Amino acid sequence: LVEYARWLAARTELIVVDGSESVVFADHARRFGDGIVHLAPDLDLREYVNGKVAGVITGIRRAAYEQVVIADDDVRYDESALAAVVAALDSADVVRPQNYFAPLPWHACLDTARTLLNRISGGDWPGTLGVRRSRLVATNGYDGNVMFENLELVRTVKAAGGVESVPLDLYVRRLPPTAEHFWSQRVRQAYDEFARPRRLAVWLSVVPMVFAATAFGRAAVGAIAVASMAAAEAGRRRAGGRRVFPARAALCAPLWVIERAICAWLALGAHLLLGGIPYRGRIVARAATPMDELQARLSRT
Repeated sequence: LVEYARWLAARTELIVVDGSESVVFADHARRFGDGIVHLAPDLDLREYVNGKVAGVITGIRRAAYEQVVIADDDVRYDESALAAVVAALDSADVVRPQNYFAPLPWHACLDTARTLLNRISGGDWPGTLGVRRSRLVATNGYDGNVMFENLELVRTVKAAGGVESVPLDLYVRRLPPTAEHFWSQRVRQAYDEFARPRRLAVWLSVVPMVFAATAFGRAAVGAIAVASMAAAEAGRRRAGGRRVFPARAALCAPLWVIERAICAWLALGAHLLLGGIPYRGRIVARAATPMDELQARLSRT
């Protein structure tokens, strides 16, 4: 990460917002050295349950340029991808590129099936966004007490009249999580679909549909599996995706669909029994704010 941060800092203004405890923060500051703006989240934002939002808003407040690229610490831009996001911000207020994992261990391959399916239904949600600073500042930031923070940011910009761009051929590398971290996110990521009720309804219908298909024999279940692989392969082939997504990721689609369908029911159970999803010692009720609520709020500002 330090080597990558120094590479970025040689090419652009780099702001690293670091929510680590003081000893770790000091060690990071020493490692980064000069040329990198390294700071803690602003005090007035630290009550947000989603620390990413506190980091983004802190960085936006300090940014000197209109075109801002936001990225998690596991994202790895190269020069062409960085230039492409910045160029896309000439005609859009928020840009959503597409991530791919490299290297690709088995759990990242499974998660890539999600990416491929999303690419045929509006584009994937990556760990990085481009945004015009003035547009986000004009909204007074976005809500940090939701789970699906990227969707919240995009909806806030669009509710304020901004334009979103989803270039499916703009690929940005991402490092895979550990297998342990991957499994810890399963139900929480399924809970994000409470922000998109129609998609949640689809996922909740999968398990009953598979059980119903078993009544017609293995061929019916196999047809569902083949259909999911075909859909994922269509996503892999869109916009030159075959150069970054291997074919084996499409073959993982049936496993990912079943995993998400089961986790959707677990997320529904958490919503009904707990009132939300557990996250960092708190219960978070909302995945994201509905667009009509954001439009009403912003119209009053």
